[in-house]
Amino acid sequence: MKSALKYVTLYVLLLCGSGSLQAQERSIKITKRYLNLPVSQTQSRETMQFKVGEKLERSFKIRLAGSKPDYWVFCDMAALQGKTITISYRAMPEGLSKIYQDDQIAGQDSLYQEKNRPQYHFSTRRGWINDPNGMIFYEGEYHLFYQHNPYEREWGNMSWGHAASTDMIHWKELPTALVPDSLGTMFSGSTVIDYANTAGFNQGTIPAMVAFFTVDNPEKQIQCMAYSLDKGRTWTKYAKNPLIDSKAKWNSKDTRDPRVFWYKPGNHWVMVLNERDGHSIYTSKNLREWTYESHVTGFWECPDLFELPIDGDKSKTKWVMYGASTTYMIGSFDGKTFTPESGKHSYTTGTIYAAQTFANMPENDPRRIQIGWGRVQQPGMPFNNMMLLPTELKLRTSKNGLRLSSVPVRETEQLFEPVHEWSSLSAAEANEKLKSFQPLDRFRVKTTIKLSHATSAGLSLFGQRVLDYDLNANLVNGVFYSSETMTSMELTADLYVDRTSIEVFIDGGAYSYSIERKPVSTAKEALQFWGNRIEVKDLKLYTAKSIWK
Repeated sequence: MKSALKYVTLYVLLLCGSGSLQAQERSIKITKRYLNLPVSQTQSRETMQFKVGEKLERSFKIRLAGSKPDYWVFCDMAALQGKTITISYRAMPEGLSKIYQDDQIAGQDSLYQEKNRPQYHFSTRRGWINDPNGMIFYEGEYHLFYQHNPYEREWGNMSWGHAASTDMIHWKELPTALVPDSLGTMFSGSTVIDYANTAGFNQGTIPAMVAFFTVDNPEKQIQCMAYSLDKGRTWTKYAKNPLIDSKAKWNSKDTRDPRVFWYKPGNHWVMVLNERDGHSIYTSKNLREWTYESHVTGFWECPDLFELPIDGDKSKTKWVMYGASTTYMIGSFDGKTFTPESGKHSYTTGTIYAAQTFANMPENDPRRIQIGWGRVQQPGMPFNNMMLLPTELKLRTSKNGLRLSSVPVRETEQLFEPVHEWSSLSAAEANEKLKSFQPLDRFRVKTTIKLSHATSAGLSLFGQRVLDYDLNANLVNGVFYSSETMTSMELTADLYVDRTSIEVFIDGGAYSYSIERKPVSTAKEALQFWGNRIEVKDLKLYTAKSIWK
């Protein structure tokens, strides 16, 4: 037992004669930064509570290990230094006795080096992540908030995790931003910077960062807000939450994921909110009081609405309304009503879900940058899922009309070092070249292949077909795709391979997809082209750096 446990008193309370268990208690004087908690997936979830005196400090569900833990999670106790907390939990006493405090999290020595840890995609230190939330740029920092269960590698205890970066590539994980309260758990949402102090939260010259989020409870989903005056490090929840309670209006509990932005022509705030069967639009002058304006059916969860220049021409723009499944409509927006003109379209498929774009980008860098949740399992790890690479969205004129495209942001280039480059090879010649390249961990491949027959061709990684182009059926890895040149026999692919994931961008981002990387099979060759008399017009191989080193 750790030396810090000299401050511990353990109490086990049993129901006399019944053999059943009441909540057991353990008191700990906090002298270290973290409490480390053992987790076992074979145990049932029970409620754990921390109290300081009679005040409830936090409450969450956890599968506390009674014997050998599967992994460890942690609680950041920085705010409770020097105080004595009482932990209560309904379980056998050995689970409580294994909790210990330290200035490092359990497993710190192997953090970010774990076998299935993504090496250039963001993943949380411990626990579960899903939807990105509140993505915003402010004073040199990109903020990534996200749906987070700090206490288990499965969904639950929904909170807002938080990480910050100066380049969207190298992330520092910060303490959890928003945690469940008496109203419910913290679901998805967005953030803004209230420069004009419309809500009245600003402090002197410091503008408030204001978060809008859904609170979920068994009865309904309501929209709430909180504000921060220290760049998102600490948050104060609005005393008069909720802002919007629309269950009765829609006869549905599905009212969630507020996306808020400033609409300059109308001098007002806009909230896009998914309600029942689509996205509703609300407006406000002060972020506190909201007026319903309109509704667009056909979307589910995690709305986004933004304006993009057409082919880079800022004098010509269209608006894009987006949903969690990556489908989108293109149209016009007058500050209160979105009018669809084309759609629904899709430009990306695969593991991506609930993507969101950064707010408050600087005027000298008005890129529309998106990050999506990568629904990629991390087998055997004390964390689960990941974020996909940040990509820049553009609105381009195609043979089918206006369409979105996406490519990784330029900041990703710092990760990759070219090591080989060839051109005009047959598949056999290319495969011979590839024998010397052993990409067992992480790497990047850029290639253009030209087919001579309308049959399937592509590239495999240890037997997994990571690029599979069927020209006859116009399918790329099973999804319909037709290149901009209708009679083209060529396909260009840029593949980003990490330990557990693969992201592929086709023809400069006209279409993209993300897939789970399968475990290494018995296939002898790591990378191999196949196809009937195909030409590998060009082939470039890159090594990849880790963002954690």
